[in-house]
Amino acid sequence: MNLDELARQVHATSRLTGRFVLRSGRVADEYFDKYQFEADPVLLDALAARMAALVPSDTQVLAGLEMGGIAVVTALGRHTGLPCAFVRKAAKPYGTARLAEGADVAGRRVLVVEDVVTSGGQVVISAGELRRLGARVDAALCVIDRQEGGAAVLAAAGISLRALLTRADLTAHAEHPTA
Repeated sequence: MNLDELARQVHATSRLTGRFVLRSGRVADEYFDKYQFEADPVLLDALAARMAALVPSDTQVLAGLEMGGIAVVTALGRHTGLPCAFVRKAAKPYGTARLAEGADVAGRRVLVVEDVVTSGGQVVISAGELRRLGARVDAALCVIDRQEGGAAVLAAAGISLRALLTRADLTAHAEHPTA
């Protein structure tokens, strides 16, 4: 599936209109319900296949952020062969009591994987936590960049953002669905 077809399918599958409060606290009249494309195994696999080309060549571990980034990172790991870490918003107080489960991140080049980036806040927080665990984090990869300042926030934290699709890509396909 080419990128245009993917953009059309993601738009058709996940774009909602209405009034939505985002994680950042912002109110939006458009929302990309990531769980709709993450719950579709064929679409998720096609997205991950295209995202694999965006993974920096020196990446040693893919780190998916709770909760939506977990499905994406698992699919992406299948296409890259790279081990995955699953990053919680906070370490659990029981069992292993770890913040990052799965692959060890200490001393390794880690790519943070997220589904949708808006403000970039959670990626910055999670990257900081991974760095405290000894990971080298300087890049993040997402399915959709809403283009609402997240890339600049990440850049200020020393993290470059790579996005498979942007809000502009999805809007263009909404306006010209057969383009």
